[in-house]
Amino acid sequence: MCEETGCTRRHVLGILATGALALTARGSAWASPQTSDVTPDQAMAMLKEGNQRFVSRTMTHPNVSVARQAETVSGGQHPFATILSCSDSRVPVELLFDRGIGDLFVLRVAGNVVGEDEVSTIEYGTGHLGTPLMVVMGHTKCGAVTAVVNGAKLHGHLPHLADHIKPAADRAKAGGATGDTLVMDAIRENVREGIQLILKECDGVKAMVDAGKLKVVGAVYHLETGKVEWI
Repeated sequence: MCEETGCTRRHVLGILATGALALTARGSAWASPQTSDVTPDQAMAMLKEGNQRFVSRTMTHPNVSVARQAETVSGGQHPFATILSCSDSRVPVELLFDRGIGDLFVLRVAGNVVGEDEVSTIEYGTGHLGTPLMVVMGHTKCGAVTAVVNGAKLHGHLPHLADHIKPAADRAKAGGATGDTLVMDAIRENVREGIQLILKECDGVKAMVDAGKLKVVGAVYHLETGKVEWI
């Protein structure tokens, strides 16, 4: 077939080499810089841009190659953001920010609550790994927050989880809202509660924030649209 078309082995190899170079160039364009090279504002911009690509379904799926996987094995991880999110299966953190391997240091727990284990993990991400951005992210229609707002009867270890959410639910109720609006208010208050606890319990995090090396922000992911609301 190659003889019929005038295609030689060298020509084929040349085409493959050109394609490989193109893929390498594309991969390097989306490669994450070292954490020390990223400012808090640049990290925020990367998350916002990634979420916009997710919403518009123009994702680039950066840093998911075999080469990227190998790079993070040999060179270690250098994520640019630590993100505390709810465990809800409808909140795929890396996907909704259109990021890949080694980009985000993610911890997930029902209700995105902040307890001792979460605080320790956040300290690892922001202190040891040096991420310049810390995000506490809730989401619409959160079952954990809804259950606490509605006073649902909980079993097993779930009441312990609810104890973390109750202060936020109480503040939301004090605002006088009802129904879905009340739940949404509580979801936002729960994010703020998490941020306050992190800054209170993590002296190292507070020191980095005061020094301008770290930014701690809140967010709510909207299941309906895929858009992240920053609060």
